[in-house]
Amino acid sequence: MRVFHKPVIDIPAQIALLKRRGLQIQDEARAHCFLEAVSYFRLTPYMRTFQQTGNQNHLFRHGAGFRDLTRLYEFDRRLRLLVIDAIERVEVAVRSMISNHMGPLHGGHWYVNACLFQHTYDHTRLLETINAKQLAAKRDYERECQRIDRLQTSEHRKSQLKHRRASESYARHYPVNYDSPSLMPGWAMLEELTLGELSHLFKGLARDSDKKAISSQLGLPAPLLLSWMHTLTTIRNLCAHHARLWNRELGIRPELPKKPSFSWPIALIQEGPHPRIYPVLCILNHLTCRVSPHSRWDIRLHELMREFPQVDQRAMGFTEHWHQDTFWDFDYGSFRKPKSPDDFASGLSTELIS
Repeated sequence: MRVFHKPVIDIPAQIALLKRRGLQIQDEARAHCFLEAVSYFRLTPYMRTFQQTGNQNHLFRHGAGFRDLTRLYEFDRRLRLLVIDAIERVEVAVRSMISNHMGPLHGGHWYVNACLFQHTYDHTRLLETINAKQLAAKRDYERECQRIDRLQTSEHRKSQLKHRRASESYARHYPVNYDSPSLMPGWAMLEELTLGELSHLFKGLARDSDKKAISSQLGLPAPLLLSWMHTLTTIRNLCAHHARLWNRELGIRPELPKKPSFSWPIALIQEGPHPRIYPVLCILNHLTCRVSPHSRWDIRLHELMREFPQVDQRAMGFTEHWHQDTFWDFDYGSFRKPKSPDDFASGLSTELIS
């Protein structure tokens, strides 16, 4: 173990250091503004692609400029926004699909029935999580009621304010208005879970018939959907923390179809590790085509790649001539048409918010 002794340096010193390392900076004022908004530390991973390989002094290659760094950073930021947009659509749709299947079949409070879950699933933790959310929401409401009671206004106005506060979230509304059953119904419960918790719940369902019915709405076998949800949870967390997607090696790699019964890039059927972000983009394209067929997500991805031609696509796992694969099937003249009536039906609810 070593003692950490790197000194703290201010932005002018950071700019001077970059220049000593060979980075061309034409406009130091703009560079200063950029480093004020985006820290040197956050920008560091983007520098490595412009630095000399194996050089311990972190010298930049000849001709590398500060604008190259900022362009790459901007591309990665835009990519994250595009990815989180697709994940949001998919996440909302999966919640709806689970609710629309499990509720009518097993009842409004289906999730309190431990028999519907595998014995390895931590069912008690699920119930405790929902109960804790309700208790916390109710405590917040009670504190707000105390604050409202201290207001110098009429009792009628106070009653209106309390009613309005009680309706701000269902986790608050349910325990304020109902005492039996003690927990909120399944359709509301699903909205309280994180994507990771949702993934675990889907995995924990005891009946294969339930999993198959839910996953079939996305044109997938259940094990594949489970793997994809697990990976998308990781990707969503990266996007939420503004972490780098460009050239990132995936820690949790999704399972890829070997003999797909649906449209899928030919290059990804071949054997290989596929450790970069490109397979995730393919997954999101497949899923958005099912849940939001008119979102034009695939076209927006292609337009982003065309806007930043200097970005090394190979570092993202893109295959050569990827956009020519029929899987992407770009149509710039109009919105992408649903591929089947099932596609349209599964995407209809989310299209209302596209």
